[in-house]
Amino acid sequence: MLDLLAQSPIAFVIFLTGLLLSITIHEFSHCFVTDRLGDPTPRMKGRLTLNPLAHLDPLGALALILTGFGWGKAAPYDPYNLKEPIRDTALIAAAGPASNLLIATVLSLLLKFGIGGDFVALFTIQLIYINVTLALFNLIPIYPLDGGKIMRALLPYQASLEYEDIMERYGTAILIMMIFPWVGGESAVQGLLTPAINLVLKIFI
Repeated sequence: MLDLLAQSPIAFVIFLTGLLLSITIHEFSHCFVTDRLGDPTPRMKGRLTLNPLAHLDPLGALALILTGFGWGKAAPYDPYNLKEPIRDTALIAAAGPASNLLIATVLSLLLKFGIGGDFVALFTIQLIYINVTLALFNLIPIYPLDGGKIMRALLPYQASLEYEDIMERYGTAILIMMIFPWVGGESAVQGLLTPAINLVLKIFI
């Protein structure tokens, strides 16, 4: 993203604005589903809002600016307030990526119907790219990403406990290692996600 800032400050602002909006909706969706499943924790902590400031994570924001991949503040929840803690945790986790794919779908329809001029189309394409990337990035099965919680729900009980223990200890460190560039200036996340992102973008654009 810093390269984009040097090349075109306007494009950087557009991209950053779209990214901020997308992350906000992503995190709000987690909190909304948590609230609907009977856990009032997000509401009590002031997270059931579309105010971007409520959902920004300092480390995630820094990673975002430096690498183009980042995350928002983890949505708070209390598993003891959930009827089926493992299943409901997975549903809460899935709500974020699902919201981004829904946004991308709606924007894709607007783009195909030619709503708006060239500038609107450019902004729409940027938003589609951002939301597809955000959805797929968060589905990587590593804590603190949503994919880690979804993976835990899919594993057998004992394996899920072991997986959770490893991810809680080392997940963030593994994620940071994966998003920062190594050999050839490309990060492990870029190598992993770029083919998948391009495939999904062919459907939406």
